[in-house]
Amino acid sequence: MPVVNGATVRAFNAAYYAAQKLGGRARLQHWESFFFPLDALSRWNRLYGRRGFLQFQCVVPTRDAVREILRDPPPSPLTVLKRFGSIPSPGMLSFPRPGFTLALDLPNRGEETFAHFARLERLAIDAGGALYPAKDARMSKEAFARSYPRLPEFARQVDPGFSSSFWRRVTQ
Repeated sequence: MPVVNGATVRAFNAAYYAAQKLGGRARLQHWESFFFPLDALSRWNRLYGRRGFLQFQCVVPTRDAVREILRDPPPSPLTVLKRFGSIPSPGMLSFPRPGFTLALDLPNRGEETFAHFARLERLAIDAGGALYPAKDARMSKEAFARSYPRLPEFARQVDPGFSSSFWRRVTQ
């Protein structure tokens, strides 16, 4: 049975918020514990139960796009929102770009979760955003092409003898 559910997430968030308030406003913290707090728990992914979780991560250009994605959010015990800077990345398939990146951990509930992914994908792409392929589990061929306009240029550089199931799914 999954330990991560609505009740435990609400309790954790309340305790975490209270601990931050009691700890004062400023403190020095190592970057690893700041950026990767769950790594302090051994095998933290097992908290999601036997089926685990899937992560959706996108980047969108505006706050309005973030609001639209979060208007009817799927049940995500862990959500991370960060703002990217304005410096364009030179990579042909680079994910960072000006705007906001949003990551949602979704307990794997099969088709229900995949339906959430499809809706989130559509909202992000229609807003002019992109999906993060390194964390992808369900990205469509169309979403990949719209996320990475330099894909044709990159594809010309790919060794046809080297492939992956992800590459075949999003390019063939």
